[in-house]
Amino acid sequence: MTETKFAQPILSRRSLVLAGGALLFLSGRMSLSAAAALPAVEAFRNPGCGCCEIWAAHMRRAGFSVTMLDDPELASRRTGLGVPEEISGCHTAVVGDYVIEGHVPPEDILSFLAAKPDARGLAVPGMPMGSPGMEMGGTADPYDVLIFTTDGASKVYASH
Repeated sequence: MTETKFAQPILSRRSLVLAGGALLFLSGRMSLSAAAALPAVEAFRNPGCGCCEIWAAHMRRAGFSVTMLDDPELASRRTGLGVPEEISGCHTAVVGDYVIEGHVPPEDILSFLAAKPDARGLAVPGMPMGSPGMEMGGTADPYDVLIFTTDGASKVYASH
């Protein structure tokens, strides 16, 4: 019987573990720097509203830093920020120079911020079931995310 010799593996287990650790470290650094590049979110809600906190948790998972503040004068704040009453949602957030009204999905906010449109912001009117923060055991209603301008005009930005 002839003995077959195999070449030494190019990478040892130790090398693989070290390389994997380096990749994890670098990917963590990249996600931290990507999160640092996102503008902070300052959100305002009617005092004690719980669904707003769930929406904020979705935003944090997407990499945003979110501050949620109670505002008993939320309607006045919306008006001051240029949100038309007919597209008002549950809470109002300021993200950089933009306004995010209601349960807008983080992925729509990310694409909106990347595009930097000439607009005032995004809105999800009302509180549609299935939108981020309004999940109810798999029940979901179709809803639109609207883009709106400083003059109050709006149109569909995304449909869910």
